[in-house]
Amino acid sequence: MTFLYKADPVRGAEWAELFAQKASDMPFRIWPDVGPAEEVRYLGAWLPPDNLIETFPNLEILFSLGAGIDQFDLSALPEHLPLVRMIEPGIAEGMMEYVTMAVLALHRDLLPYIDQQRRAVWQGMRLVTSAQRRVGVLGLGMLGQAVLEKLRPFGFQLSGWSRSSRMIEGVDTYSGVSELPLFLAGCDILICLLPLTDETRGVLNAELFAQLPRGAALISAGRGGHLQQDDLLAALDSGQLSGAVLDVMEPEPLPVGHPFWSHPKILLTPHIASMTRPETAVDHVLDTIRRHREGLPLIGAVDRMRGY
Repeated sequence: MTFLYKADPVRGAEWAELFAQKASDMPFRIWPDVGPAEEVRYLGAWLPPDNLIETFPNLEILFSLGAGIDQFDLSALPEHLPLVRMIEPGIAEGMMEYVTMAVLALHRDLLPYIDQQRRAVWQGMRLVTSAQRRVGVLGLGMLGQAVLEKLRPFGFQLSGWSRSSRMIEGVDTYSGVSELPLFLAGCDILICLLPLTDETRGVLNAELFAQLPRGAALISAGRGGHLQQDDLLAALDSGQLSGAVLDVMEPEPLPVGHPFWSHPKILLTPHIASMTRPETAVDHVLDTIRRHREGLPLIGAVDRMRGY
């Protein structure tokens, strides 16, 4: 009943120590030290190996070692094999911190002030109060709801959009394609935390930007595939958007010379908004294995039809 870890080996060593403490009866291996392939029952991976089922014929659960699962080809996974997203507190806490930082940076004009510093310009800008600033979240899953809860004490006007209807206290919620324009029209700062699916790929595009108030700002912390990069540059250069904080790209890293590296209206970070924390991630994995053995529903199991 081996658990196989296939991701960063340094973090894998931390996982190994935690497994030794919490599940000493379960063999733990770090890729490429697979051991007897027929003994691998559980695989935790950022990128799964090729020929997954042929290689590990007795695999019972496939864990994504991140919050997203777009790196997996769902059509290549057999129906009987559960794919489980990483549902653990560390991911939400990291995302809450990052998005709060980004919202406050945009709210308090940090990007233009950094640009002014580089140009040796000393010029203040008129302050907009938090009560006047409208902040909206695209995607109301676990991360989106956690971010809205974290932003609540600052006094922003909060809203959120999701594919299906949600009710969140203190948040104006919208759902479905028909309500998306109304949601976008009320966003001075738009935060994208959508899952990446066929329907959401390229969603951050010229058509969407045009529906935001002129001078709005963007925070992209979901997946790089959401963003049409040329459309963002055009929106920034025209003034339709005033700034963008980007944590996810496609590809990663961006090539040398890409305009995002030096654009004065863009703050770029290297996909660090949230990270799986070994101590809480291992607890989630072991609890999922326990639930699987007891025939209970798996928390974080991916819905193949929805793609998340």
